[in-house]
Amino acid sequence: MPQPHWRLILNGKSAGDDALREAVAAIRADGVDLDVRVTWEGGDAERYVSEAIADGADCIVAAGGDGTLSEVATTLAHRDEPADALPALGLVPMGTANDFASAAGLPVDALEALRLIRASRPQPIDLLRLEAADGSHWAANLASGGFGTQVTVETDAGLKKMLGGLAYLITGISKLGRIEPIRAHLRGEGFDWQGDFIALGIGNGRQAGGGQALCPDALIDDGLLDLTVVPDLSGEVGATAATLLTQGQHAALERVAVRARLRSVEIDSERELTLNLDGEPVRSHHFRIDCVPARVRMHLPEGCPLLAASVPAA
Repeated sequence: MPQPHWRLILNGKSAGDDALREAVAAIRADGVDLDVRVTWEGGDAERYVSEAIADGADCIVAAGGDGTLSEVATTLAHRDEPADALPALGLVPMGTANDFASAAGLPVDALEALRLIRASRPQPIDLLRLEAADGSHWAANLASGGFGTQVTVETDAGLKKMLGGLAYLITGISKLGRIEPIRAHLRGEGFDWQGDFIALGIGNGRQAGGGQALCPDALIDDGLLDLTVVPDLSGEVGATAATLLTQGQHAALERVAVRARLRSVEIDSERELTLNLDGEPVRSHHFRIDCVPARVRMHLPEGCPLLAASVPAA
């Protein structure tokens, strides 16, 4: 059996992580040919992925958070080759929120994450493609707008480093008294909604912003986007807060949200709207978002809840 040949692309913010360094040494001792590249500036991931493909790597491992995962997945998605001709994708979670990894059930321990990659077969997964005024963007996880996006964009980097996901909660609490609804028109096949919303999630994955499960039933291999719109709640705020406290976030969403599953969705807003795409804010008056089925192959844990095979038969 040939020796596995991997390329690990590490977010430069984590370059000094001793646990990852030890994990890389251990997986090499287990017989994996693994080279490491560290991102420093825009364009590095694209260059490193191209280099890895030219070198014959059979797996590219993103080591970082949701943004690093999407950056590497985006670079693979840009290629002309079909998914089965490209290296598989792996993830070592090292970000602040790790929303995709958390929802997928990936281990946070670096060595466990690398060993999972070696032990598992890569699964075809969908990607999210967004068209905006400035061009095309891709993501592996979720596009979000409204209250949650403002929390994510405005959370201080130093606070995130000290407190992790708790930083998003603190920032969110500080904004509760000044939520401004956004008016928009959303449409897709068999779906048409317009009005004021305070939160919006368009998910390939399920959660963003440090654990906000905006699309709690989303799957990454069903060829569909999960859309969740939380309208301006007005008098519903108290009842929704009570539901959140007593029955959880999923029940609260079911109480107030407009939800749909679509292959694509278009969004129009008179005011410029900001969508957060796995940590990248994208601004436009008009968006088109498509689910691109089975665009990459990814190593995921057995029984991963984001895969359709994990959903019990009705």
